[in-house]
Amino acid sequence: MDELQQSDHRPGEVNRDATRRHTAFLERCASAYSARSVAMIEDALALADEKLAGLTRYNGAPLVDHSVGVAAIVIGEIGLGRNSVIATLLHDVVRIGLISSAAAGERFGAECATIIDGMSGISSLHTKTDDQQADSIRELIISYSTDPRVILIKLADRLEVMRTLEMFPPEKRVRKSWESLNLYAKIAHKLGLYPMKSELEDLSLRYLEPEDYAHIVECLSAGAAERERFIESFLAPVREKLDRTSLKYHIKSRTKSIYSIWNKMRKQRVTFDEVYDIFALRIIIDCPREEEKTACWSVYSVVTDFYTPNPERLRDWISIPKSNGYESLHTTVVTQGGRWVEVQIRTERMDSVAERGIAAHWRYKGVQGASGMGTEEWLARLRELIENTDTTTSTVSTKGFEASLSSGEIFVFTPTGDLRRLPEGATVLDFAFHIHTGVGAQCVGGKVNGRNVPIKHTLCNGDIVQILTSKNQRPKADWLAIVRTTRAKNKIRAHLRELEARAATLGREELQRKIRNWKLALPIDDAVTALCRHYKLRTGTELYGRIADGRIDIADTKEVLARHLSGETEEERRQATASANPAKNKGEGGGDSSRGGSDTLVIDDSIAGIEYKFGKCCNPIFGDDIFGFVTVASGITIHRTDCPNAARMRINYPYRVLPARWRESAAADGAFRATIRVVADDVPGIVNRIADIMTVELKLNMRSISFSPQGGVLAGLINVEVPGRAVVDTLIHKLLAVKGVQKAHRING
Repeated sequence: MDELQQSDHRPGEVNRDATRRHTAFLERCASAYSARSVAMIEDALALADEKLAGLTRYNGAPLVDHSVGVAAIVIGEIGLGRNSVIATLLHDVVRIGLISSAAAGERFGAECATIIDGMSGISSLHTKTDDQQADSIRELIISYSTDPRVILIKLADRLEVMRTLEMFPPEKRVRKSWESLNLYAKIAHKLGLYPMKSELEDLSLRYLEPEDYAHIVECLSAGAAERERFIESFLAPVREKLDRTSLKYHIKSRTKSIYSIWNKMRKQRVTFDEVYDIFALRIIIDCPREEEKTACWSVYSVVTDFYTPNPERLRDWISIPKSNGYESLHTTVVTQGGRWVEVQIRTERMDSVAERGIAAHWRYKGVQGASGMGTEEWLARLRELIENTDTTTSTVSTKGFEASLSSGEIFVFTPTGDLRRLPEGATVLDFAFHIHTGVGAQCVGGKVNGRNVPIKHTLCNGDIVQILTSKNQRPKADWLAIVRTTRAKNKIRAHLRELEARAATLGREELQRKIRNWKLALPIDDAVTALCRHYKLRTGTELYGRIADGRIDIADTKEVLARHLSGETEEERRQATASANPAKNKGEGGGDSSRGGSDTLVIDDSIAGIEYKFGKCCNPIFGDDIFGFVTVASGITIHRTDCPNAARMRINYPYRVLPARWRESAAADGAFRATIRVVADDVPGIVNRIADIMTVELKLNMRSISFSPQGGVLAGLINVEVPGRAVVDTLIHKLLAVKGVQKAHRING
């Protein structure tokens, strides 16, 4: 809403003292905005002055002076519109809680409320002076900016604070200086606000490294007069030649920022006198946009006519501008006296962008589908959105703009201020495992922004999270449905496996001890097989776990094992199977002992819920003679009767061997994989002929084929999918019929 809402306070009548005290500010507003916009700004100023009455800064000045100072930077140094100024004036009022952002929105428009909310979110952050977290904190600051103006106003806010930092207590000076240097100055750099970036860096250095700062200031002051004389002599021939051209230009000299000098001294380990590019000269051309490149390179040609350039120091940001929109042509040249000078060549338009940032010329427009942007792309979109701002009426629309990073990440804080990066949708439990595996395993809940929440509570950007733990807590299987991060899922699964293994060990030890105490002549593996069958469990591990946690009373197992030893259990099972499936047993050869009888395992069925798998040692396929073997930990395994391990299993564990046969439709239900070993003459084309047999003649799906020379012949393995053994026999017969094939046979595994 751009219309001024009815208020109880009329500007010019109530709070006239505030109006008089801020005359210079209001005059600046009058020169930048329409009368209607100035009236709204005066109303916001009067409201801020009234609500903040009695509140002062560290030096005793009214708190509202800070808001006015920031608003002056927003107008004069960044160039934003009316709504930005109003939001700036009311930010502290809302932040302190004297009015709500909704109330401000009703009175001054929804855009003002949006900007205020974004600024309040940034102000609530609890940053920690940790260089390793600076990048993440910058990302978090940007993610709060649902309107791109929020970032720009926040930069102005921080610049005003740094300009008045002397009034703050020493510990606050250090903290705010660190934040300004590592967070806000780097954001200003990304936005192309170079003067603001340099000033934030210099002011920060003044309080973080006061001795170094004072030394550089003293050196700069001592050499100022000599630099002026050198600059004049350096420019004299350049000016003379440029004046003979048709170019319109002017020249500025710029001393390198104090922070830049200090940083170079520190990184290169040199003294002040050894920093050769203390200052730079800037030649600024006034020309139409379509002639900019030609004009800049023409000036470059003039400069290099008199001074030798260093080709390694040439920077062409005219042809390819920087990601933040910066355009300029930089070269470093050397004089006859051996002194190096940096020369920057740009146009008036380029200089305006570099000095004030592109924000001064931007118009806010809605953009759809801005999700999934990283920081660089977000800032590039920011520049595009705010191009050609109408600072008089600020009649703009931000509907549909998604300035948050939307990269699928959030940033949350520990109570001590450490910043942690998590995926969107992450829960308190995710955060706990992110802190430490032990903390996650004992997590019972948390406190988010001081409020108790359960472990499944979803976290949001900027939350301050404290984890609550209990020594009695243990990870549970249903936790896997709560967490979002792979780290947490893996840690929970690892804990569950560890708990399961621990329980299995305890359960097995208890069962073994009881069998000995009961003096039952039964090996532990046989006991486990009988108990798994009785309790309808798939593995021995499940049995051990249930014994360990009491779900199976160990005393009850004695009777089960006694009945197993007497043969009573086996007889009951046969009778139950026969009575439950009389037709099936009859139709599928139940009375034929050669076919397995009523106790035969029919492949593709299951017995008492126990599933089977094929033995990797012999890889049975449909048509092979097979049998089942009851394992302790993994159900029933199917083997070929000619399996290399068959004899050992039948001799050592005859009671665990089950007769088995194939269901007649098994061949039609799916494919089996068979491995054929082939030995053939090493002659051209033989591998292709072998492949044709499988794919063309028999139309089989060949999974892999590999041959290698061995002692004058080719030897290789073929993996092929077949419906059954009969097809394998046919394949081998056809392979042996190929001229040059010496051997072909199926192998185990």
